[in-house]
Amino acid sequence: MRQLEEGYRRITVKVGASVIASENKLDFKILNFIVSQISSLMKEEREVILVTSGAIACGMSILGLKKRPTSLSDLQAAAAVGQNQLMKIYSELFKKEDIIVSQILLTWEDFDNRLRYLNAKETIFTLFRYKVIPIINENDTVSTDEIRFGDNDKLSALVANLTESDLLVILSDIDGLYDLKEKRYIDLVEEITPVIQSLTYRVKKDVSVGGMSTKIEAAKIATDSGIPCIITNGKKELYLLRAIKERKGTLFLPKKKRLLAKKRWIAFGSKSKGKIFVDDGAKEALLKGKSLLSVGVTDVSGKFERNDVVSILDSGFRDFGRGRVRFSSDKVRRIKGKKYPQEVIHRDNLVILNNSNSGR
Repeated sequence: MRQLEEGYRRITVKVGASVIASENKLDFKILNFIVSQISSLMKEEREVILVTSGAIACGMSILGLKKRPTSLSDLQAAAAVGQNQLMKIYSELFKKEDIIVSQILLTWEDFDNRLRYLNAKETIFTLFRYKVIPIINENDTVSTDEIRFGDNDKLSALVANLTESDLLVILSDIDGLYDLKEKRYIDLVEEITPVIQSLTYRVKKDVSVGGMSTKIEAAKIATDSGIPCIITNGKKELYLLRAIKERKGTLFLPKKKRLLAKKRWIAFGSKSKGKIFVDDGAKEALLKGKSLLSVGVTDVSGKFERNDVVSILDSGFRDFGRGRVRFSSDKVRRIKGKKYPQEVIHRDNLVILNNSNSGR
């Protein structure tokens, strides 16, 4: 079983608005804690990616808003005002540590489009070579409901996936995953089961959205990709360093076999454009690592084009896989249930979800 190692070199750190902001104002004491710890990690020759919330909270403070806006246009306005100020603050704090910062704003489209995804990855890797810290946030000023992540927990897991991070640390305002029934924090999660998911809860605060449920979802993306994840308290001094070096917080162990980079993108980095339903024989073949043939397709839902990513569902309408299709939805409809010389989805472009053998 893979355990957490202090020597992990590339670390994605996620900081939520509930950690660095309270009463519609940024908490400079907490920000200094976090920047100081990240700087220490970078001075140990580690590469750190910071995924930060706080732009909307910062904008709310500047605009004099007491509660988080509910309309998308108001949220975008607050983000537009606050993002510049947030980056200015980070720049000044990291400058004291002789570290240069960079700003990267992302939307779902940057992950969904394979070329943009690879370009973002190359940009971040280039910043690493210059010893610059990438500071990433959702591009709230242009994001619409269709291309929003919804919360930065998920974004941080996707960024950890994109950058092939060795570890994802999610800084929260509590010490980790808490079991209300047992009245204790859970130190180690070997697998994210329905029991673990039942321990989560959602919150909606004046400056943030989400809660433990979104953090568990992010941990699942990370661990399914072969990346360990720790949830710990970002408000407490040195907890980020202690999480990495002493396993302080809740550690979620990764799957033993990490998915290949392209398969991680198929599984988590792209949005499904449609659904392909398969019979029991086809499902059995796919679980054994075979390609999807047209003869095993029973139905098609949605409209997609060649090379789009689609979900694969079994006869019980359970979503068990994702793949990059060779044909458009119209053609798959024409050849479903029939023999055809080419695969609908080649096994190299197919991922089985929630399966220990999905790295094949």
